[in-house]
Amino acid sequence: CSTAGSAPTTRDDEPVGMTTEVNFYHLTKSSLEDALPRLLLKTLQAGERAVVLLGSPERVDALNTHLWTYDPNGFLPHGSARDGEAERQPVWLTHLDENPNGAGFLFVADRAKSERVDQYKRCFELFDGRDEGAVADSRERWKAYKAAGHAVVYWQQTAAGWEKKA
Repeated sequence: CSTAGSAPTTRDDEPVGMTTEVNFYHLTKSSLEDALPRLLLKTLQAGERAVVLLGSPERVDALNTHLWTYDPNGFLPHGSARDGEAERQPVWLTHLDENPNGAGFLFVADRAKSERVDQYKRCFELFDGRDEGAVADSRERWKAYKAAGHAVVYWQQTAAGWEKKA
């Protein structure tokens, strides 16, 4: 199965990193469980696939269950290793740095980390603004992404909604 969003290659078949737009979402008013489904729905509406990279297998299981039940009137198609058939899943939940469904968008949460950001069109770093460690970690990632040449955008949750800060 080929992977859409894979990095282009040189003559030597060495991956050439793409410039990825990395969006930082500073959660201050809602939880990941509240914010992520909306972002994933927008991703699917845009015709894209997503990988959601989480910090542990337990968080994958918890979010998998949440995405089946969060909206009694809606449906967000997704799966994880427990469900199998990654190539058929428009949203893939994982704790591993992988892209088995050929996603163009990467969502990173729970202080997980990907070494493959340059293989995606867009990356979304979601972090809890009430967790000092997560905020400090996000600042370091911002610097690293910028140094790697990625376009970085910072969104903060306000009383009025999401506000682009940088």
